[in-house]
Amino acid sequence: MTSSPSRSADRDARRYTVVPSPIGELVAVADGQQLVALLLPPHRDRVDLTGPTRADDDELLAEVRLQLDEYFDGRRTEFDLVLDPEGTEFQRAVWAGLLTIPYGETLSYGELADRIGRPNAQRAVGLANGRNPISVIVPCHRVIGADGSLTGYGGGLERKQHLLALERGAVPLPL
Repeated sequence: MTSSPSRSADRDARRYTVVPSPIGELVAVADGQQLVALLLPPHRDRVDLTGPTRADDDELLAEVRLQLDEYFDGRRTEFDLVLDPEGTEFQRAVWAGLLTIPYGETLSYGELADRIGRPNAQRAVGLANGRNPISVIVPCHRVIGADGSLTGYGGGLERKQHLLALERGAVPLPL
């Protein structure tokens, strides 16, 4: 996860676009040359879209749409975007840890906690995972329960199941 040295003080400079996908319309929000949010339908209210400008022709947001289209078509396994999610130092460490989970693989919350050097913080890791503002690209859907079960996903378990099936090479139907 690449981070910008300083966040834009002017939130009105943010831009957004709506990205159609098999798991519902996603909202991508950019600030400068960084993607700061990619929100699943249940979380669209996390960003006040009266401040940012809708910019469907924005170069960065067009690249986000292209990479997401390639991902959902099964042609992309890694994203190449500058990410700058807003969060605490701990949350950002968890989100950086999510980026180390390879396409098509999963980890438990405990394994992710170990991976980021906080082995006793499984619950905190779970909470930070749930606050991930850049869904799909920062793959919080790849975290599962210690017993291998699908556990909570802010976008709903059907979306998590869809993303994991896609990454396993199955051709899931749109939701």
